[in-house]
Amino acid sequence: MIGFIGAGSIAGQVARKAVQLGYDVILSNSRGPETLADLIAELGPTARAATVFQTAQDADVVMAAIPMAAYQDLPVAPLRGKIVIDAINYYPPRDGRIPALDTGEMTTSGLVQQHLEGAEVAKGFNHIAAADIAIDGRPGGALGRRALTTASDFPEAAAFVTALYDRFGFDTVNLGPLSELARRVRPSRLPRRTGHC
Repeated sequence: MIGFIGAGSIAGQVARKAVQLGYDVILSNSRGPETLADLIAELGPTARAATVFQTAQDADVVMAAIPMAAYQDLPVAPLRGKIVIDAINYYPPRDGRIPALDTGEMTTSGLVQQHLEGAEVAKGFNHIAAADIAIDGRPGGALGRRALTTASDFPEAAAFVTALYDRFGFDTVNLGPLSELARRVRPSRLPRRTGHC
């Protein structure tokens, strides 16, 4: 089961695609499960809403898709030992200034990993427009197949994101450990696969 903490556009599109691929999903946000009734009805019987804590506790893998300013609200204890896909971007006009990110001392995922002691954080789905998740996927090996990045200090977490990307129809660029992430990763397009190596 894939859990979602945050149920905005990116999380909603990933959840839709996950349900299409046969995953059970559980969604949560800061406003409470009742606010997700319409989305759950759309997703169908393999989806349910819960509190943030319940989602962290019940899901096998969790995607965090919340504002960077709220990353310290992620529950630590129930996420220990679990893979956490970090889809968080840093936008100072929304999040306020975070000095460790502004100076390059830390990356967004580095801060999330530092906060979630015992979890295995992997960057994922943070630089793709929400609508593209449903329409840009292509079969493995296809020309023009889009590549998305991941990074993690845990090979198993990076491998999970890589496998999930593949099922969604995307290649992976593994950037290595979290320390190698760009200071600020913003939505953008990576080059598509061409006929050249």
